[in-house]
Amino acid sequence: MIALMDADQAVAALANAEVIAVPTDTVYGVAASLARPSAVAALFTLKGRPSTLALPVMVDSVEQIEALGVAFPPGARRLAEAFWPGPLTIVVPVPARIATLVGGTSQSAGFRIPDDAHLRAMLARSGPLCVTSANGHGEPPCQSAAQVRRAFEGSHVLAGVVDGGDRSAKVSTVVELFDHSWRIVREGALGAQEISTVLDRDEDTTH
Repeated sequence: MIALMDADQAVAALANAEVIAVPTDTVYGVAASLARPSAVAALFTLKGRPSTLALPVMVDSVEQIEALGVAFPPGARRLAEAFWPGPLTIVVPVPARIATLVGGTSQSAGFRIPDDAHLRAMLARSGPLCVTSANGHGEPPCQSAAQVRRAFEGSHVLAGVVDGGDRSAKVSTVVELFDHSWRIVREGALGAQEISTVLDRDEDTTH
């Protein structure tokens, strides 16, 4: 049976390049430290996720994003101010080393600050984490620690799960920003009109 972890154990496991499951503000996610490439690779294996599908990155602040060498454009800042912490993933250009690490087919990555104080406290200690929904690729996301333990029973990759109770919120909305345009990659908890209202105020970013 997959072990239950407290926050201290979870942070230690992440630093040790292990993959763990954590409760987010939407559903449960499986997480690996962005600073541990072997763990990020193991996360792809655990999920059965194609390497062409980039992993999103969770952080506790915009400063953590900028510390990675990422230039956060004006439109992204407006979205962050309006909706973070919350269910919005903002995709922006990133240095090649980051793009290669998280996978995908473009020089970009998606970032999010979750609306969960316990997870943000963990992120402040662990640094940026690649986090994707806890489930096999194409399967429904897990909404409890018990579901995570059942879904990954027998796995030698998942080191443990932090039990944060039941989670059943909608997945995050994913918005990709370009130099002078933007698009919604996936509509989730936030609608297109909410995104448009914020970005239309930004003279440097138009749809």
